[in-house]
Amino acid sequence: MPTMTLRGLKEEEAERLREEARREGVSLNAFLLRLVREGAGLARRPWHPRHHDLDELAGTWTEEEAQAVLAALEETEQIDPGMWE
Repeated sequence: MPTMTLRGLKEEEAERLREEARREGVSLNAFLLRLVREGAGLARRPWHPRHHDLDELAGTWTEEEAQAVLAALEETEQIDPGMWE
């Protein structure tokens, strides 16, 4: 398996690539391989729309608010056996 070196990459570009790999939950190598393959037409780019419109809300609930939401949702966790007959 050949190894290649990429020269001329700016530090801010490298950091952005690392961030995107972390965001996708894959290694930097796997992320870069996918980009190269898609860019060279060797692999089809999967269509996965990304939405970041709720990102600013992530992690903003207090523990008390989170518990209140979970308590409110408890009723939806109940299974009605009669519906499964």
